[in-house]
Amino acid sequence: MKAAEYLEGLFSLEGKHIAFTGAAGGIGRELALGLARAGAFMALCDTNAEGLKELQAQIEEEGGNASCHCLNVTEPEQVQKCTKEIAGIHGRIDVLVNCAGINKREGFLDVEESTYDKIMAVNLKGTFLMSQAVAHIMRKQDSGSIINIGSHNTGWVLGGCSVYAATKAGVMSLTKSQAVEWAKYHIRANCISPGHIKTQLTTSTWENPRKAGYLLERIAMGRPGYPEDILGVCILLASDASAYITGCEYRVDGGCIAGGQPWEYDTKYE
Repeated sequence: MKAAEYLEGLFSLEGKHIAFTGAAGGIGRELALGLARAGAFMALCDTNAEGLKELQAQIEEEGGNASCHCLNVTEPEQVQKCTKEIAGIHGRIDVLVNCAGINKREGFLDVEESTYDKIMAVNLKGTFLMSQAVAHIMRKQDSGSIINIGSHNTGWVLGGCSVYAATKAGVMSLTKSQAVEWAKYHIRANCISPGHIKTQLTTSTWENPRKAGYLLERIAMGRPGYPEDILGVCILLASDASAYITGCEYRVDGGCIAGGQPWEYDTKYE
């Protein structure tokens, strides 16, 4: 067997039906597109209907398959309706990617209750509701993989991200609970925690010399991450290659948590 055939059999997503929330976002769009290119049938979910249509068109132009579902993950009735709609169209849900998320950067003392409630509702409640709804379908299938999108802030918090960090730490805890409780249904759950990723929403941060310098000093690889850097581990967790992996957090951060840029040390290899 040739290497290409072996790897395709191990990591291919052909025949997999994937429900993906936050599909029209900067990171979400790149991941959803990559999963489709790996062979998956995509159920694209977001509040941005126009963005979903554009992504669906690109996937189909490349020969892939996708359906669009306008969804607010904070609304239980919408979640239930959307999940049933996806199952009706696709016949099954093999993988759920919880990528929907929001943030507002402001100091702990500046956060108003309405902001707190909104971030908590999308990032944590939305992940809970969508996972619970899809897990009922996966339980009946006796199989499934849930991929939750966490954050660098689950382990190393930036100033001005108090509520966001709390939600992402909660997402990681939810992931462990899902892994422990649902293993008997052959449902796996894992969390991908991106580092400092450059997207349209973070362009202003990376164009600020002081903020960019602060971040780059703390990234061992000395560069920002990009949405495509996250794709490989997402394909791994969606594929059968990760059949014995559950309850884990995968950090895609360029060596930030590991220690960042090293201080000066003696070496003859400069």
